Amino acid sequence: MSGHSKFANIKHKKEKNDAAKGKIFTIIGREIAVAVKEGGPDPANNSKLAAVIAKAKSNNMPNDTIDRGIKKAAGDANSVNYEVVTYEGYGPNGTAIIVDALTDNRNRTASNVRNAFTKGGGNVGTTGCVSYMFDKKGQIIIDKEECELDADTIMMTALDAGAEDFVEEEDSYEILTSPDDCETVRQALEKEGIPMVSAEVTMLPQNYVELTNEDDIKKMNRILDLLDEDDDVQAVYHNWDE
Repeated sequence: MSGHSKFANIKHKKEKNDAAKGKIFTIIGREIAVAVKEGGPDPANNSKLAAVIAKAKSNNMPNDTIDRGIKKAAGDANSVNYEVVTYEGYGPNGTAIIVDALTDNRNRTASNVRNAFTKGGGNVGTTGCVSYMFDKKGQIIIDKEECELDADTIMMTALDAGAEDFVEEEDSYEILTSPDDCETVRQALEKEGIPMVSAEVTMLPQNYVELTNEDDIKKMNRILDLLDEDDDVQAVYHNWDE
């Protein structure tokens, strides 16, 4: 993992999202609705909801907005039912891209995702065409500047809670877990007062692809920007070595 710290990317995404908070709040609002539908409105008994609330707070979502979202999802039987849809495909020079979406209209979302790939010179493939190149992992990022504890203390706290790996980067710590253990490890770190930039289940590429052609880089950015602008898109994973 060394040399591929996601910290810079996360900071960059946060800065972009700060300019368009409606986008990230829409994403999290839908995740809250799905989590409440699946496991109820009490985060103490719903680990998925607890994880979404933690994500909401790390993105500076106001507590009253979070509470309203939970109450709305719990009390409105006629609220929109979102379904999870995943798309896989290829960008320039064979880069692999996975798109997770929450949608109330599969046709609209499929069309928008296909359009984003096409405009960037890529194409949507079949299910499984690139996901085998990724590992599904829980990933927790800690900003060194925000945390006063030393690396050994953080590492032991994470490993004792069930983490699989601990990587120290120049500006951050990265903790990897199995998808099922991510929330347990996050709670253990939170209990010790360790601030986290992010804590979520993600798809980590096994290998990275470099883009050296300026046109390819432009096309890849085009795909990612169009996907980022789509409210149905929750997350995008790729193996481009930026």
